[in-house]
Order: sequence, then structure tokens, then C-alpha cells
Amino acid sequence: MPLDVDTIAKACPGADIVSGRQFCRSELERFRALLPDGGNLTIACTQEAPVFEEAAAESGDCALEFVNIRENAGWSNEAAKAGPKIAALLAAAAEPLPAVPFVGLESDGVILIYGRDERAIEAAELLKDHLDVTVLITRPQQLAPLRKTEFPLVRGTIRAAKGWLGAFELTVDDYAQPAPSSRRELVFGTPRNGAVSKCDIVLDLSGGAALFPASDLREGYLRADPGDPAAVLRAVMKARDLTGAFDKPRYVTYDADLCAHSRSRIVGCRRCLDLCPTGAITPAGDHVAISAEICAGCGQCAAACPTGAASYALPSADALMRKLRVLLMTYRETGGRNGVILFHDQAHGAEMIDALARYGAGLPANVIPVGVNEITQVGVEAIAAAMAYGATAVRFLLRAQPRHDIIGLQQTIALAEPILAGLGFGTERSATIETDNPDVLGDMLRAIPPAPARSGQASFRPAGGKRDIQRLALRELHRVAPQPVNVIALPQGAPFGAVEVNAAGCTLCLSCVSACPTGAMSADPDRPMLKFTEDACVQCGLCAATCPEKVITLTPQIDFRAATASPRIMKQEDPFECIRCGKPFGVKSTIERVTAKLEGKHWMFKGQADRLDVLKMCEDCRVIAVSEQAFDPYGSGIPERPKPRTAEDYLREADDKPRG
Repeated sequence: MPLDVDTIAKACPGADIVSGRQFCRSELERFRALLPDGGNLTIACTQEAPVFEEAAAESGDCALEFVNIRENAGWSNEAAKAGPKIAALLAAAAEPLPAVPFVGLESDGVILIYGRDERAIEAAELLKDHLDVTVLITRPQQLAPLRKTEFPLVRGTIRAAKGWLGAFELTVDDYAQPAPSSRRELVFGTPRNGAVSKCDIVLDLSGGAALFPASDLREGYLRADPGDPAAVLRAVMKARDLTGAFDKPRYVTYDADLCAHSRSRIVGCRRCLDLCPTGAITPAGDHVAISAEICAGCGQCAAACPTGAASYALPSADALMRKLRVLLMTYRETGGRNGVILFHDQAHGAEMIDALARYGAGLPANVIPVGVNEITQVGVEAIAAAMAYGATAVRFLLRAQPRHDIIGLQQTIALAEPILAGLGFGTERSATIETDNPDVLGDMLRAIPPAPARSGQASFRPAGGKRDIQRLALRELHRVAPQPVNVIALPQGAPFGAVEVNAAGCTLCLSCVSACPTGAMSADPDRPMLKFTEDACVQCGLCAATCPEKVITLTPQIDFRAATASPRIMKQEDPFECIRCGKPFGVKSTIERVTAKLEGKHWMFKGQADRLDVLKMCEDCRVIAVSEQAFDPYGSGIPERPKPRTAEDYLREADDKPRG
């Protein structure tokens, strides 16, 4: 493949650029000589990474980074024009990524094999010398007794299951143990329901419904079709290795203080709960709880979270945006034009790109692949940043039949599209490519039209929390847009927008202020007033759900002026002045409305002007007035209650009646 060393050197200032033809074989000694002592070295090869790592380990302490420029750029019909892309890939490889946190899982090798016939026992025979095995047979039919009891075999049906590798808990109904005197077939004792079994690993060979949602993503839960011997053997071999301590990435970091799930038992935002495929997210009072042990890392919760309470860590949103910044700025500075960002995963996307490079025309020279852990982790901030940095379009490479729901990604694209179209970038600037055919992938990438001319490219460096960098990326996108407008309507569920308050029905009770998790709804400490700050609103809906008068409605939109706008006054009134000291308190209209309803209509205030006056006093004067007047709210005006009567009273009255 052609290499433009001068272009690469321009993209990596201060770095020593050394090219060769076969550093992994004939030039391996040359590679060893180039190894720095304690420094960093980027190698433009991923295929032979083990060879280079072994050589580096022999030569000393050297940190290696690998980047694939061959399948991603050099092996292409447009390889002669791929110099800017190669330079961008190399420059981005040197961009540091934050360390990934881990959660520990421990398994002692206690396995429950759940089946329906002898095939579960056969699996147990293969595992009995490696794991602590128990076999649970559901609804057995003429099961022959074991010649020798080398592991427990019981009957039962799993009613409920929870947990993960090293911490499963199963609830079993119809649980019964076999009689040791069983002769021709196993005879089980009296069954009972609600038995609880705890284990580290579950091997499900029952052929029934999975015990967990998105079961292939649950660590420690292995499921195979009992009618497929090869699948059963693969599951058995995998189960045998699930003993010991394991480090699992903590895919999502979570800050409960930022969560807008609910307040005072009124539910507002539930975006993450609706999107999680594994059930790792559950309500926990005013917030949600995310189980790192169950989380499979799809990232849909982090992409959808409007406040940034849930954020992805592999890598974080700001780290991904910094990588996009280096890629697109380097690509542009080295002469690249009309760059397209192609997000892909490793399991499917990397193989598709590899096949297209080896057997097809390769990626177009303007398509820059960006590998991520999961496609669904990408949020609207990454799309906005890519377009602001100069990308023509953003594409997401998916399977023709995705293994799991991608509704979160579809919602992200549905949010990004009206913003990009409204700013003049055109339609279908962000879209998915769902195919298993490499040639179709190449054709669809080549069919992407160039974007309209823009006023420039952004160069901001993202840093901070997700919500902050999201707003920053959108502001920068607006700044370089071909046709900048101030307000764009968004679909329902968008994390940006305004609220409208029917002022005539609002009583300024300020329930919405106490419920708002972001401070978008606020009050004035000096006078009855309700204010709204659009830049802080995440459209969680708690204000509308909490409002007792139901006068608040949500308006999803993005107003690019909101970041610098002052809080908008939704309603204000004059305070009521204390009739005794003149101190302002409460809302004038509310005090007048309450006194008008009570005067002459309630027994406690009928003909009692002094009692109504107490309602018109501030909290201090009210106490003084009650003390001075020896005020007893039940002292007068209250109807006299009848004296209690007993059986003796009724008998006495009966005796006193004249007898005729």
C-alpha cells in the first residue's frame, strides 16, 4: 500500500516517523533497535501485535499502541488518495484514553445444570471433575437412576432467577429429591414450592424460555439448545473455565445526585429503564440503581440520559469526542475533504471492513472508521461534534438483523436529524447501515452526497461532564452551520426544550420548583414569582406531573440562545402584606381567595372577623395575636356535641316511660 511519510509527519509533529516493509519478520531486529526506553511507540499494524508485544517485553519497558491503517485505509481502490486518512488514524492512535474502571466477579465453580432429560446428566458427567455440579430436571419422563451418585440430581422447575456470575439465586417450584431405592426409574419424594438454590454458574439445557432478558449478555448464564450437541459441548467447555476471579469493565458510571427519575414518588424520567435490555437498571426511590455486575455495556442508558447521571466509560463521551477532534482536524489539515465518520464495533463492523478490504474495493478514501465498544453507546453529542469538526456525514454500521434492540440509537438519530436539517446540513446526515454484505457497505458509503458549504470548522477541545460537552458541541455546531437558526423543534422525548405555564391557572404553589431536579424551575426569594431557565431543562416531566393544577406542558425544542438567556418569568404576583406589621408574605390572590371562601361559610369563621384576620397576618404576628386573644379555635361557634349514651341510659328511659 502507498505510504505518504511527509503527510504522516505533518500530522504527527515532534514524532519520529519510521517506515518499513516487514517489521514483524525480516525487519524485526530493526524494530527492536527502534524501541524507546520507557517511552511510547505507535505501530501501524494490528495483525502482528503479539509479535511486537513479545519483542517489546524482551527489550524493556515500552508502551505500545496499535492502529490498523491497512484494512482501514491502504487496502482500497482509492489507496492513492488515502494519505490524509492514514495520517488521521495515526494521530488519533496517540490520543490518550482514560483508564477503564473494573468490577470484580468471583466464582467458586458451583454450577446448576438445568435440563429436562438425560442430556443434562451427560453434561454433568463432563463437568463433575472440574466443577461442583448439581442437576435440576424439570418434569422428568422415565429417568433412569444413576449407577453411582457422584453429584446431586433433583427435580424442580425454576420459577424466578436473579443474579450474575458468582451470585445466582434461583427459586424452584415442584422441588423434590429422588428416593435412593429407585429401581427402574427415578421416583421422587413429596414436592414443595419456593425452594431456593444459590450457585455461581447456570447451564440451561431445558430448551424452554430463557431465565433472563437478553440472556446471552448475562455473565455466568449459559444456554444451549439440547437438540444441538455441538452447542451443548461449547456451553460445557465455556462453563468449565468460569472458575476464579474475573475483572469486568464498569461500562457505566453513575451519579445518583444528577438523576431525574422521580421526586416524592412521582415518576418523571424513565429513559434508561425503558432502554436497558438486561434489566440491570431498577428504580430505587427518587433515583435508579445500575448493577455493574449485570450491565452488558450497550450504553443506551448513557446515550439517552438527559442529565449525565449515567455516562459511558469505555471510553467516556469527552474522550470519544477528543478522538473525533484529532481525526477530523488532522484529516482536514493534511488535505482531506468530505470526511465521513463510520462508527463500528469489533465483533461485526471490524470484520466487515476487513472483508471489504481483502476481497472488495476497500473503504472509500474519505470514510474514517471509528471503532467503539458498542454502536449504541454513541450519543447526540458525538454526532454534533463530528459534524462541527468538519465531517460530511456520520454512519453507524450494524448487522442486517441486530441481535438486540437498537431503539436507543434510533432515538439518538431521530434527535440529531432535525437539528442537522434545521441548521442547513441537509437530510440523512446521520443514519445506520444495516448489512452483512461488505460490497453493500462500500456502495452505500460511496453514495453519501457531500454536505452543503459551511462557514468553517470547529476546533473546541471537549472536557467535563456529558451534559456540558453536549451543550458545547451543539453550540459549536450552530456556530459553523450553513444556515444557523435560533430555535428548532424536536421530537417528543428530546432532552432539550421549554415549558409553558397557563398563568391563569397557576397559583404559585411552587410545587414544580421543589420537584425540578436541575433547577430549571426556580422561585424568587423576595416575591411570589415562578421562573424558568431553558438551558437547564432536561424535559424530565416532573414539573408537569407534580403540578396540582395541571397547567404545565412540555415543548421539546432546542434554543441556541438559551445558554446566554436570562431566566424567563412564567408568572408573578404581588405578595400579601401582613395587616398587623406590613411584612409581605404569601401570594395576595391566594390569601384573598381563601378568606373569601371561608368568610360566612365555615363554622369556625362565621361571625368571627378576628379569626379571619389571623389568616391575614404573617407567621410571627399570627402567634402574637393568638396569644393576646387567648384564641381557641374550638372555643366558640362549634356546634355542641351530644353527650355519649350508654345502655343504662336507654334502659332508664324505658323504665321512665308510662306503662299503659
